[in-house]
This record gives sequence, structure tokens and C-alpha cells, in this order.
Amino acid sequence: MKNVTHTVTDAATTTIRERIESGIYPVGSLLPAQRQLSEELEISRASLREALSTLEALGMLTIRAGKGVYVESTKAMNGQAWRFANQSSLPDTYQMRYALEGFAARMAALAISDADSAWFDENLEALHGALSAGELDEAAQLDFEFHMRIIGIAGNSAIDTVLRGSAEIMKESQRLPFYQRELLLSTYHEHCAIFDALKARDSEGAGRAIEAHITAAAQRAGVHFPTPPRAAETSESPPPDSP
Repeated sequence: MKNVTHTVTDAATTTIRERIESGIYPVGSLLPAQRQLSEELEISRASLREALSTLEALGMLTIRAGKGVYVESTKAMNGQAWRFANQSSLPDTYQMRYALEGFAARMAALAISDADSAWFDENLEALHGALSAGELDEAAQLDFEFHMRIIGIAGNSAIDTVLRGSAEIMKESQRLPFYQRELLLSTYHEHCAIFDALKARDSEGAGRAIEAHITAAAQRAGVHFPTPPRAAETSESPPPDSP
């Protein structure tokens, strides 16, 4: 079923992209309504939305809530387009998440409850299902909820406010890594590692697991950002010679 879903979505993506590149859908024009387009391409609305999201990530379309889908460019950008460049660069976004979420995960490991563990079990199962079925919008929402649950458990309202206030930026940073289809389940496996550390109440392990996850997700989106050395690494450095 997964391969069928991907084949249908990829075929729709290719067809729409070819129409944009050939000028059938000129830059600035409004695409046909999704109902009409899904019937024409003989695909489900869900598969069409996924195709449109892929083309938006490539910078060829702009999806405007309540207004429709507009052609932005006839050429796909290298890597994935970042829709929030006027607010924050993609490397800065991942670096902010690395700093804030690493701290939050360390705190959450000290406060996680049985109810939280049950919630994570359900979220991970749903995430695995969504990724396996190629439902990337659903997967991105589950991804966001996973991270925000950790923030909530940590109990730091300032971090919660910052990240919820940047919810769309955060979700987009979580969605972009999914476009490497061969690595789709990487997020699931990395979330499992984070949850394992949280369950074990391993504060440092949880922090390192979420930092490794954010770093790997950024790299899947084509972003490499510098990170500070860990305390253990710096403490292992030999002391300077005494005078």
C-alpha cells in the first residue's frame, strides 16, 4: 500500500510540475480547484494535497489558505524552498530548536509520568503508520505534537510560548526532511530513541537524543549547522601544562 501511495503522489507531482514548466499553468496563475484537479488526475484529494505540498516545498507553488494554490516559479529550487526566509533562516531555526529542545528534553526526563508514556506510545504508533503510508502532512503534525509534549512536560512556559508562537515555522522545519523518501522512517526511529531515554529518566541521554535527532533532520533537509562541543568532550581535553 505504501508503494502505491507514493507512486500515485509522485505521478501527480510530476504531471503538475510538467504543466508548470511547459506554461500550461503560468507563473502567477491560480491552479484549478482541488476537486477538479483530483478528478482530472484520478487521484484522491489527500494524494493531491501531498503532491501540492511537495511542489510548494520545491518553491514552484504557493498554497494560500482559503484562496487557492498559485504558481510561484517554473523552476524547482535546489534542495527544498524555505517559505519563512523573511522571518528566520532555516539553519537558525534548527539551531534554535537544538538549543531549546535539548534543555527541555533534559528537564522532561525528570518529570515524565505514566500517562505521558502511554501518550508517547500512541503517538509513535500513529507516526509510524503515517510515514509508512506516505501521509506526510499527518506525520508532520504528529511530529510537532511529539516535540511539544516534551516541552509541556518540561514545564518551561517561556520555551512553550516561543515554539508555539513559531508553530508554522517549526512544522515546516519538521516536514522538509520527509522529502527524502528513502529516509522517511528516520524520524520515527529517532523519536523512539528520545522516548527510550525519557522513560529511563535519563536526563542527559534524552537531551543528547533530541539534539542528535534535530541535527540529523536538518541534514536530511540539506542543512548543516555548527553545534558547540559537549561538556564531556571538553572535559576530556588534557589540561594545559603548568608553568
